[in-house]
Amino acid sequence: MPGELTTDKPLLAVLRGERRDPPPIWLMRQAGRYLPEYRELRAAKGGFLDMVYDPAAAAEITLQPLRRFAIDGAILFSDILIVPHAMGMHLSFVAGEGPRLAPTMDRATLGELTTDPSRFEPIYETVRRVKAALDPSVTLLGFAGSPWTVATYMIAGQGSREQAEARTLAYADPGRMDALLDAVCETTLDYLSGQVAAGVEAVQLFDSWAGSLSPIQFERLVIARNAWLASEFRKRHPNIPIIGFPKGAGGKLIAYARETGVDAVGLDETVDPAWAARELPAHLPLQGNLDPLALVAGGAALDEAVTRILDALAGRPHIFNLGHGILQTTPIAHVERLIERVKRG
Repeated sequence: MPGELTTDKPLLAVLRGERRDPPPIWLMRQAGRYLPEYRELRAAKGGFLDMVYDPAAAAEITLQPLRRFAIDGAILFSDILIVPHAMGMHLSFVAGEGPRLAPTMDRATLGELTTDPSRFEPIYETVRRVKAALDPSVTLLGFAGSPWTVATYMIAGQGSREQAEARTLAYADPGRMDALLDAVCETTLDYLSGQVAAGVEAVQLFDSWAGSLSPIQFERLVIARNAWLASEFRKRHPNIPIIGFPKGAGGKLIAYARETGVDAVGLDETVDPAWAARELPAHLPLQGNLDPLALVAGGAALDEAVTRILDALAGRPHIFNLGHGILQTTPIAHVERLIERVKRG
């Protein structure tokens, strides 16, 4: 909790309100396709979902970046759509196109689904395996999709750039949308609690599609739902920090930070870190927010971007991260350069 010293885990210490110099660092999607060892394992094991539900493979993937880089957090290798899968939707991943969910919730009803919580069990086993293998100084992070973002996939059956189907449903039939979000919230709460029981030490809520909403919808679909989830999660797990990451929120971050009750806020790459340092509560830990493309570019552009973030957020609790997930084309040497620069302070 704020003010409590956590000397052996720098990332967890910052999430609890400490300022560390240099700041701890981890990278969203740090376990994945830019690593040759990941590509080799995927070729041997099969599809993405097969690996998510294979605890030995998922634990190995989670640990791979820790063997290469001096990073302070391990993020569970899984997917935000495990929640609708456990709620009874059919989940598949189409090569080159991404996830598919059926039946879509713009036509089907929750009553047509059969919940299967056992689909969470392999994820919990992955957490247990990673926890047993981690260096004690590394914080184990669990995660889930925030209710709005998960609902967009459930309604459209796949990712969509503007989330038009979900946004339209929220306007046209708010009762139906509320029922869906209620169910997602309850399932997500149980899922995160299971991750904590298995060993995660902090959780992140990914609201990847928060940026597509009008202010009224953002208040109702993002802030209110994340506030409920944070409050109920804290009743069960008062000592487990929550990172909220509402990508694309922009100026609405002020209300998000004030009203959701999360312990830290992740900034995407479009947010000016100097603005965030000025406008968001001084005690609030911030995470981010290097542009993933600056990491791809490397060189002077990378160094300049890193310096700007470090300088802007120097006076507050800060976890260095990207503004979104690391890209498949990222050179490993650039990641090494980034970590060396951050650790140098």
